[in-house]
Amino acid sequence: MKNKYMPTALSLYINYFIHGIGVIILAQNMAALANQWGTNDGGVAVVISSLGIGRLIVLLVSGWLSDKFGRKPFVILGVITYLIFFAGILLSKSITVAYIFGILAGIANSFLDSGTYPALMEMFPKSKGTANVIIKAFISAGQFALPLFVSFLVANQVWYGWSFVICIVVMALNLLFISMGGKFPKANADAEVETAEANSDAADDEEVESPGNLWLDGTLFILYGYISQATFYLVSQWLSQYGQQVAGMSDVSSRALISYYSVGSIVCVLVTAVLADKAVKEIQFLGVYTCLSFLSLLLMYLFPTAVMCSIMSFVVGFSAAGGVMQLGLTVMSSFFPKGKGTITGAFYTAGSIASFTIPLITGAMSKNLANVILFDVFIALIGFILAVCITVRYHHLFKPTTKGARDLESDQR
Repeated sequence: MKNKYMPTALSLYINYFIHGIGVIILAQNMAALANQWGTNDGGVAVVISSLGIGRLIVLLVSGWLSDKFGRKPFVILGVITYLIFFAGILLSKSITVAYIFGILAGIANSFLDSGTYPALMEMFPKSKGTANVIIKAFISAGQFALPLFVSFLVANQVWYGWSFVICIVVMALNLLFISMGGKFPKANADAEVETAEANSDAADDEEVESPGNLWLDGTLFILYGYISQATFYLVSQWLSQYGQQVAGMSDVSSRALISYYSVGSIVCVLVTAVLADKAVKEIQFLGVYTCLSFLSLLLMYLFPTAVMCSIMSFVVGFSAAGGVMQLGLTVMSSFFPKGKGTITGAFYTAGSIASFTIPLITGAMSKNLANVILFDVFIALIGFILAVCITVRYHHLFKPTTKGARDLESDQR
């Protein structure tokens, strides 16, 4: 709590609470928006898909630019663009105009990611994994709160736009704070220290600019970014239908699976934060969580009962959606400490591609939902294999030959 960047960090987390709302706000207000735009639910779904396009347009470039010009400008750009999105959706009268504002929402998300993830790692260099995983908790909290608020508005026949107005007010206040008083560390200010430690661990007699190999390690992490996004995105889209059509659950019970899934993701954030505070390294979570994802999906596929689906929904939410992508990014930053913005862009671009391609693949398989979950089992297995490879590379590059270890060996002698 003595960290001078704590107020700014809290402001960054609040941005992601609103982002969590922004991701689902169109779907939650689908009927009202369809009426406003003169379309149907399918038309609103098309607008929702535009968020992914906007994210892909600028994510990679904005990450690189944040290394050049700092984190604060991109956080501010992200907030401003989100404000335009929320206001634009309320004012738009056609699906074409709404689609343009949807693209802006994806761009806003990219700007926020490019500035926020690197900034948090630089604000809390000794607890980077925890700092990044907490983002997931705020996203989940926003996605948990919005449906309750929308249900309240509907039940009381209140204008749906209040859900947008509240987001505008919170974002505007946050923009004022960040612009006027938000303190950010210099971009990659901790890179020299990290690189020196990595070089000392890897080879005391050599000087290496970056401990990671761009082609080998970079490829592993890009693939992991794709797979980790694909794993939880697929199951989150098809979980309710799988419970109803394959496990024979009622409509209400099958929808509750998403709630168990969301609770699991929030619990994972808390568990990860506690364990990280006890000096458990991010790399140690990676293999365990991906293995749990694989096993939970496999059990759900092999034993499609209501009880098994309910339990495994929590477990897969815990292991696949509880911040494993954020942990993967944190570990990647250890391999490439001088380009946190660039690697954030590359890592999440891979995830964005997964958001596009996975629906296309699973849509063709949707006649047999058991096969959809089986497909996710194989994806999770590949994720586990990638996590093992990354772990092996990590222990190869960061051998336990730190000064403290050498001093301990000397004392023992």
